[in-house]
Amino acid sequence: MPRHDTVRRGTTSGGGRGVHTDMSGQRTGWRRVIPTWRTVLGTVLLFLLLVVGGMIAGYLLVGIPPANSAAKAQSNIYLYSDGSELAHDGEVNRQNVTLSQVPRSVQQAVLAAEDRDFYSESAVDPAAMVRAAWNTLTGKGKQSGSTITQQYVKNYYLGQEQTLTRKAKEFFIAIKLDREVSKDNILEGYLNSSYYGRNAYGIQAAARSYYGRDAEALTTAQGAYLASLLNAPSAYDLTAHPENRQRVLARWNYVLDGMVTKKWLDPAERAALEFPTTKPAKPSPGLSGQRGYLVEAVKNYLSDHHILDEDTLRGGGYRITTTIGKKRQNAFVKAVHTRVMDRLDDSRKADRSVRAGGASIDPASGRVVALYGGIDYAKQYVNGATRSDYQVGSTFKPIVFASAVQHRSTTQDGTRITPNTVYDGTNKRMTVSHGRPTGFAPANEDDRSYGPITVTEATDKSVNAVYAQMGIDVGPAKVKATAVALGIPADTPSLASSQGAVSLGTATPSVLNMTQAYATLADHGTHRPYTLVDKVTKSDEEIELPEREETAAVPRTAADTTTAILRGVVDGSTGTAAQGAGRPAAGKTGTAEEDKAAWFAGYTPELATVVAVLGQNPESAAQEPLYGAGGLSRVNGGDYPAQIWADYTAAALKGRPVRDFDLRLEEGAEPSSPEPSGSDSLSPGASDTPTPGSTGSPTVPVPPTVAPTRPTVEPPTPTLPTEPGPTTPPTNDFPTVQPQSDELERQMQWRWDG
Repeated sequence: MPRHDTVRRGTTSGGGRGVHTDMSGQRTGWRRVIPTWRTVLGTVLLFLLLVVGGMIAGYLLVGIPPANSAAKAQSNIYLYSDGSELAHDGEVNRQNVTLSQVPRSVQQAVLAAEDRDFYSESAVDPAAMVRAAWNTLTGKGKQSGSTITQQYVKNYYLGQEQTLTRKAKEFFIAIKLDREVSKDNILEGYLNSSYYGRNAYGIQAAARSYYGRDAEALTTAQGAYLASLLNAPSAYDLTAHPENRQRVLARWNYVLDGMVTKKWLDPAERAALEFPTTKPAKPSPGLSGQRGYLVEAVKNYLSDHHILDEDTLRGGGYRITTTIGKKRQNAFVKAVHTRVMDRLDDSRKADRSVRAGGASIDPASGRVVALYGGIDYAKQYVNGATRSDYQVGSTFKPIVFASAVQHRSTTQDGTRITPNTVYDGTNKRMTVSHGRPTGFAPANEDDRSYGPITVTEATDKSVNAVYAQMGIDVGPAKVKATAVALGIPADTPSLASSQGAVSLGTATPSVLNMTQAYATLADHGTHRPYTLVDKVTKSDEEIELPEREETAAVPRTAADTTTAILRGVVDGSTGTAAQGAGRPAAGKTGTAEEDKAAWFAGYTPELATVVAVLGQNPESAAQEPLYGAGGLSRVNGGDYPAQIWADYTAAALKGRPVRDFDLRLEEGAEPSSPEPSGSDSLSPGASDTPTPGSTGSPTVPVPPTVAPTRPTVEPPTPTLPTEPGPTTPPTNDFPTVQPQSDELERQMQWRWDG
């Protein structure tokens, strides 16, 4: 009988363990869940077939459409909070030119900025599109992976909406266009359809708007700047945003360096190029007066908060209801003009440099109810309420004190910092940290020494020596964190770079940002992000607005204790002009270095408002001192700014019940007695009073003055600032605490008043 061997396929020597198939060839065990190579290959082939089929179908079905109606774009309508019309966009400014009318170097600058391989690569770049999508999804910022061809398709044939359907159409039209139209024609269309800011569509309109010449007369440097604008048209216009100069220069250099890399520009020629100055902007006549400032601020808000990006908004057709109250807006304008602008005389050189900015926020809701941008958007293009390039001076000091209370900070000898704590207010007193000199010895206003002085008095009189030391006692990092929590943007110029000097107001937040911070103090430390927009609709469809999350920026006792000492500034010190509002008020005056800006920041229980009077050369746009402006020898925060604040606040709250502050003070913050007790008020015991430049404790054991000293009705004419003298050098074994930015900060001498 023949022998039949039984073959057991898939067995192992392990007693049957690991059997993969049975007698019938079926897979068993864990291998059953792993697809075979045939399944994988089939799936991949099916996927590729679907993709290729979809590509072919898309290419065949999507044709090149007629040009869109961008040149006849609808206007956006901007409304006051009551629904009445505030403004509408102007007509589109466009004039087409041929490619031959655009200098070769300008064409190459655009390619260096947007698509350096335009002439050698295909119309689409899938890898760049995937990379851009990934960067956007992972929070690295909204990025574009589009080639010039795709951008041209979007601008000329489609629209700016951010949808998958539009992106798919853009993809197929770009491929088809690249096969049917020459690269030169595509580049010409791109140059004529792109937006450059200032309502300028196309390279010709941009050349006229920024340089007052035709496109064919543009230089390489000018072309590189216009190419830079394509990345962020509004933000990169230095006339509107002088604070963005470093970003603009970086982009301009990127473009020129790209031209060198592509061998379109000789390195020696590139090295000789200087950044080209642009001409002042001429806004649409429909945006004259305050309208342009308000529209610009609202547009920036919509873009910054990812409600509508700049491209989408340019498509038009939106109705935007702002938070601006018409009556309050008019009251703000009237107050500024009555107190300042109507008093200026062109025969006085200083008067030609006077600018102003203001903002007002309802602390309970965070709604911006009024905004003053300047004398006229058609004459002064830069928005005084939103620009962030002027130092805020002593209006920053309340943030330092709020941080001290928030963190229960102590002086160098361990005494809790309260309104009653006594510091040494000696002029140019060397600040100390852990018994060592820091190298930071700021001057007081007019080089005045105060000796032993309480925090309350030091706030009233804006004593720099006291607040410089307090900032070090609290810690610059904590001060900055408190500022950001109150509403100052973390990327505010000088906020991140300066050290001890941050306490004296070297940072340059905008008027609107400072109003946000003071509104947070007014609402007992609750931070409500401000808003400029109540509602946005298009074709009866309402656009969803983002949630504005409320946070506890500082404890209520820290905010309220700060309010308590700021009431003294209004009741009997540098801010007495604010009493004209006829309301209980808290506030702080401030003047920037060399008196280039004067501020008043204040609030009632129901309204926070900040006013700044700024000095800017009308020709060069350089910041200038306000000496002699309006006939005053020096413009302080207690002059025009406080007067404007009072007039506006009185009008804005007219007819409403007078409310007093409801304050909960930090322990030890109550008014002190001549015989203080407890560790939360004055330094216990007796010690040596520090002398200027000494390294001892900054607090001294003497009782404070019960009430602040009232100023005379007509303050004496101050001595104009002189060049500061040298400071005491720091010790070699302690890192110098000093700012890192401009010449003033390197000198470490400050002369701000209150």
